[in-house]
Amino acid sequence: MKTAHLALPLLFALLQWSCGVVNTVAVNATTNIVDYGLGSVFEEPDLALAESAIPANLVLLEALYRSKEKDDEHLAFLLTQGYTGYTLGFVEDSDPERAKSLYARARDYGLRALKNKSAAFAKGLEGDAAAFRDGLASFDAADVPLVFWTANAWGNLVNVSIADPSVIVDLPKVNAMMAFVLAKDETYFYGGAHLYFGTILATIPKNLGGKPDSAKAHFDRCLALGDSALLLAHVYMAKSYCVQVQDRELFQRLLTTVDETPLEVLPEFRLVNAIAKRKAKLLAARADDLFF
Repeated sequence: MKTAHLALPLLFALLQWSCGVVNTVAVNATTNIVDYGLGSVFEEPDLALAESAIPANLVLLEALYRSKEKDDEHLAFLLTQGYTGYTLGFVEDSDPERAKSLYARARDYGLRALKNKSAAFAKGLEGDAAAFRDGLASFDAADVPLVFWTANAWGNLVNVSIADPSVIVDLPKVNAMMAFVLAKDETYFYGGAHLYFGTILATIPKNLGGKPDSAKAHFDRCLALGDSALLLAHVYMAKSYCVQVQDRELFQRLLTTVDETPLEVLPEFRLVNAIAKRKAKLLAARADDLFF
């Protein structure tokens, strides 16, 4: 009888352990599937198909993230990257208010992961510019992807909230994060940090600190690092720099390049370039309003 009494708790504990192991294995396996799924989506050239597929992947990723006993950095990275890309490609141009919410969600996943990685960063996030830079210094080159995509989401949030002072005040922190990326790996995402600085420096008017010449240098460097394959660089150079300096000839040349470049120039990011082509068409249609 005593043996039976001991066996029941032992069996119960064993069943609990087994269920936990099975759950962990299932979650990890599903995470890998969704990870590969997002990779496949980035290779998808059909915008309508991608637009319908991405939200389901993001919802599943969020469910997996919440099922973990502690925050999962990789899932947070995928959510930051996924929400940023989806919002940039399918929301920002048609619904800026919704874009703000989604960019904020992407940023928050990234910031949470960065704070979990570094107590110095968590402290610096609440401090002044110097404290924030000190917090960033606790990271290294391996952290570039998470820092970049978090800053990308945050920067895009600032861009669509340009009239909101409570959001604009965060721009120096975004700049510091992108400066970190430049210092650690300027080649990441085809020179994406250069694309960011080119856009920012060309968008801000000269009398408010804009620097068109510096912006062009960043765009040129981005195009050189990516061998001109990331078509978004052409689009944002046309949209920001060309409009700022009123160079319609270069504007047209950049958009023509986007239109004529095949998606196969960057097979792993066909979707990004397909989005760039659509944005280029929308931008070209506004040319008469942008140049005077």
